[in-house]
Amino acid sequence: MKILVFQHLDVEHPGVFSEFWKKAGHDIHTVHFNRDSTIPPLHGFDLLVVLGGPMDVWETDKNPWLIREMSAIRTWVRDLDKPYFGICLGHQLLAQALGGQVGLMKEPEVGLATIRQTEDGVHDPLFAHAPREMEIFQWHGAEVQTLPEGAVVLAANAACPMQAMRVGRHAWGLQYHVEMTATTVAEWSAIPEYRASMEKALGAERAAGLENTLAPLLPGFNAMARTLNDNLFTCVTALT
Repeated sequence: MKILVFQHLDVEHPGVFSEFWKKAGHDIHTVHFNRDSTIPPLHGFDLLVVLGGPMDVWETDKNPWLIREMSAIRTWVRDLDKPYFGICLGHQLLAQALGGQVGLMKEPEVGLATIRQTEDGVHDPLFAHAPREMEIFQWHGAEVQTLPEGAVVLAANAACPMQAMRVGRHAWGLQYHVEMTATTVAEWSAIPEYRASMEKALGAERAAGLENTLAPLLPGFNAMARTLNDNLFTCVTALT
């Protein structure tokens, strides 16, 4: 299968998903918007995966490529009707590109959190074999505030009512992170915007200990990612 990845920061890569995809023999092409915004013809790919980043969807003056990226997402989902999977910023870009609205949260959500599937989430194939309540990892200060047309909420919590969504039958977005590896917290902490949001949400002491807090939970998070990945490719195969 041919996967097109939109990446916005060198350290915010597909993480553990890369291991799954390489082992399965998938062909991966990555557009690095932080240094090369050339988007290849979309027709030759089977799945579009859009990752996170420190920029916000409305910062098009500082990041003019966001306009081209959202146009490509809109073409992919609405015109080509192909499978989409977005994480964090990729979740927000999906909403914004298709007519929803993204805005700042009252407080950033960073670290461990619990989310709960909605009734739509319980019956969504992406969450097959997943528990209704899930402990997950967060690092965001913006959120989807208005859903695009044709979208349903799949998971929520009090801090962010739109933690996961599906648009139509084939486009999924997750606000939270499932791609983490053992180096994720250290790599992201080196990004000034991420460090600032982490320290604002957790305080300096808890922020300094976040990597150690996450380490024993990583095998469970990777297992969750494996389940999501398997479910995603089951959906992609059914749609293609």
